[in-house]
Amino acid sequence: MKHITRISTVLGLVIFLSAAAFAQNDAPARTPDVPFVPTTPAIVDAMLKMANVKKTDVVYDLGSGDGRIVIAAAKKYGARGVGVDINPSLVAEATENAKKEGVSDKVTFKVGDLFDFDFSEATVVTLYLLPSVNLKLRPILWEQLKPGTRVVSHAFSMGDWKPEKTEIVDGSTVYFWRIPERGTAEPKDDGNDR
Repeated sequence: MKHITRISTVLGLVIFLSAAAFAQNDAPARTPDVPFVPTTPAIVDAMLKMANVKKTDVVYDLGSGDGRIVIAAAKKYGARGVGVDINPSLVAEATENAKKEGVSDKVTFKVGDLFDFDFSEATVVTLYLLPSVNLKLRPILWEQLKPGTRVVSHAFSMGDWKPEKTEIVDGSTVYFWRIPERGTAEPKDDGNDR
């Protein structure tokens, strides 16, 4: 009987430690800069239309959450997509969502910190972050992306970088910019979000 009790205890300990290790590997590397808040289907559609997404595009969603934006870009427009999120659980969910929607051959989801991630192949970048995060990300966008790359943000601007277009959808503003030619001075932000 003691032998069975010992085996049960050891087995229980192994299961507990395995679950704890899995939970640690599933946690973000650091505290995310923004919480995951899903973008409504109407806003996803408006963002992709505003960016004039085509089959030849590579759409990167920075802070991709459940993957709905790049999945929609692949499903509706035939574009390739890459979602980047710091949360491994959301990346796993997005990957599963892409399989369910039949676009896992066109989209990938990667665990990564958007401030340290190479997204230079993007022709379209989508964002639903916070004003402070957009402002911190703006110089990285200007540095990495080719002139003409389209950038679309749900709800938040890029400070004094004037958008080419805005549209109100479901009570939220959608902003659109293009990365300017090299040598163009980046706007100096006064800290106010417009």
